[in-house]
Amino acid sequence: MARTSTNREHTDSLLQEPLLNGKESEASTSSSTSSNNINAPPYANAGFFSFLTFSWMGPLLSLGNRKTLNLEDVPTLEDKDLTLGILPIFKANLQSQIGADGRITAFKLFKALVMTCFRELLLASIFATIYTLSSYAGPYLINSFVEYLNSTENQRPSKQGYLLVSAFISAKILECFFMRHRILQLQRAGVHMKGAFSGTIYQKGVTLSSRSRQSCTVGEMINILSIDADRVTRFTWSIDQFWLVPLQIGLAMAILYSTLGVASLFALAATTVIMLASIPLSRIEENFQEKMMEAKDARMKATSEVLRNMRILKLQAWEMKFLQKICDFRKTEASWIKKYLYNDACITFFYSGMPTLVAVITFGMCILMGIPLSSGKVLSALAIFQMLQQPICSLPDTISMLIQTKVSLDRISSFLCMEDLPDDVVHRAPKGTSEVAIEVKNGTFSWDLENGGVPTLKKLNFKVLHGMRVAVCGGVGSGKSSLLSCILGEMPKVCGEVKLCGSTAYVGQSPWIQSGTIEDNILFGDQMDRDRYEKVLEACSLNKDLDVLPHGDQTVIGERGINLSGGQKQRIQMARALYNDADIFLLDDPFSALDAHTGSHLFKVK
Repeated sequence: MARTSTNREHTDSLLQEPLLNGKESEASTSSSTSSNNINAPPYANAGFFSFLTFSWMGPLLSLGNRKTLNLEDVPTLEDKDLTLGILPIFKANLQSQIGADGRITAFKLFKALVMTCFRELLLASIFATIYTLSSYAGPYLINSFVEYLNSTENQRPSKQGYLLVSAFISAKILECFFMRHRILQLQRAGVHMKGAFSGTIYQKGVTLSSRSRQSCTVGEMINILSIDADRVTRFTWSIDQFWLVPLQIGLAMAILYSTLGVASLFALAATTVIMLASIPLSRIEENFQEKMMEAKDARMKATSEVLRNMRILKLQAWEMKFLQKICDFRKTEASWIKKYLYNDACITFFYSGMPTLVAVITFGMCILMGIPLSSGKVLSALAIFQMLQQPICSLPDTISMLIQTKVSLDRISSFLCMEDLPDDVVHRAPKGTSEVAIEVKNGTFSWDLENGGVPTLKKLNFKVLHGMRVAVCGGVGSGKSSLLSCILGEMPKVCGEVKLCGSTAYVGQSPWIQSGTIEDNILFGDQMDRDRYEKVLEACSLNKDLDVLPHGDQTVIGERGINLSGGQKQRIQMARALYNDADIFLLDDPFSALDAHTGSHLFKVK
């Protein structure tokens, strides 16, 4: 008991808190922050002036100036900014788009995302419009300002000069203000999309059927969750470019027409040709993107299999052979990345020179058509051409981002369309409604329903009452694990009926350990009950192991429990099941990695 008492009292409260002080931790942190109320959601409670000037960040910046910020100092988030808050909204919007056919497409997925973040995207669009209009005010007023300076002193009313200077300053202030507000709203939309996608993909990965897991590897799911979801999130930075670019080009052409007249039409024609030239290049880039993601999936699949079976590779001395295979996958992926980047570099180089080309064509036509070019007109036109460089140069990046997003949305929608575990396989009844804990009637189950549906288990009929201890014995491959899988509903059912009464805890044949402390693995998100926790440690014979470990139950376990023995991992996952205090315990060969003395202790414990 003495080994962990000093550590536990200090860490109990911290271990129960989420990463960013959510609602669960408000009570524990209110005492430390009651003086300045820093934990109240500042953005949600900000007034108009505070929102406009970003002064709602003032208290946090002031506190950070006085001391180093701690976790308790970080403000809480709005409900919509949390994954638990945004996920139900996104799923409801996605369900409304799916309709009766139940088919998820990339367009429906994207539409559901836009509906989920509509407020933030709408505000970003309004701010972007004001920012664009104010940014073109300077080039529009240059000609008037130069004419004012070139006029004689008697023709220079001071009021007009003050108005022009005030217009320049006001336009620049508006541009800066609304550009920052646009960035803020796009960042919020990106956070919402990331939370919605991460939650949806994670929930889908948990409910995949056995057949779907055979077609979708762990590496592919990692790529979908980390790469594809992040790529769709980053698309929010470019989502308003599809209407901002026409607006910017339209404003530029209108100002050029008022300055240079008919010669501006040739600038418009050159800009249109440049945009049309991007269509075949974008198709090539889309093909390269798809091939690159396929190669990435193949490499991740091979790497995951190698890491999972590293012990076998070491025993058989196959390291160099499989290293060569992974290197071949990396070379294939690198070749597609190289083609993609070369194509993207050519597009960027092509578009970067276009503003200069448009300027040469426009001024050349002015000379041929005899249009007079004053210093004010030339400066205004050059400013417009400089402003045109941003939309023209951002066009290839926007098209590239659109292509990548489409490929990622196709992959995510295909993943979400995979078959789930059917809900009607197991009928679950609340605790206390029946004396029978487990009941199977005329059950026939098969792992392979597509190829004729050869039964793996057939004609199962049995009942297990509450309080009974049932052992299923049999040789290797006789179906013991499959029996537990059909009770859990993870094995496809051909016919029959399965009933469970009460909650269920499952201990698999292969231990599952998450990265974190031993205490985190046992509690698994539940609240700490010290008496029950100590009883579980004693029942699973973990006390002696914790005495040996440097930090007791606060020892951090590596990936897949790499710093634990097989018996320790097995007993930790058994302790997790026992601490869950379920009504039904399903144990799949729980003593396989234990010695005789430890196994006898676990078998006889009450």
